[in-house]
Amino acid sequence: MSIQEYADALVTFVRTNQVWAVPAVFVLAFGESIAFVSLLLPFWGMLVAIGAVIGFGEPQFWAILVAAAIGAALGDWVSYWIGAYFKEDVAKIWPLSRHPDLLPRGHVFFEKWGAWAIVIGRFFGPLRAAVPLIAGIVKMDWWTFQIANFASAFLWAFVLLVFGDGVGRLITFARQALGW
Repeated sequence: MSIQEYADALVTFVRTNQVWAVPAVFVLAFGESIAFVSLLLPFWGMLVAIGAVIGFGEPQFWAILVAAAIGAALGDWVSYWIGAYFKEDVAKIWPLSRHPDLLPRGHVFFEKWGAWAIVIGRFFGPLRAAVPLIAGIVKMDWWTFQIANFASAFLWAFVLLVFGDGVGRLITFARQALGW
């Protein structure tokens, strides 16, 4: 089974079993924010698709938004801890070892933007994996990291889910307009 088939199955599962949407979204956002997992699996696409399925006006939207934000923030928190614990040796761990330029680029980005790197990096795939690790490696102030981490996680979750809702509405509109 391909990644696309797994993604389709998960979105279909959430659509038909909405009671599982909150835990599923939490796990997806957590995985998307863990440094190693986010390099391997594009969970953000599944979150956009779930946003299309759930919809902005639905009562469950806000619970799903909170689950996505907390999952993402906890994933970055774990990545920060990994960076603080392993320091530069984290670059030797697979799959980071297959991307030798990722941490140095993340470090340059972090040095340039400081706490804003946490916010900006959340929206860019490879940086999402590197910036929390770098923050841990350089021992960024824990409170500063957590404020940027949680604020950006809520913004990121909102943007992904609302974007998914917009895509879903556009597809519905196109189907109705074209008579599909």
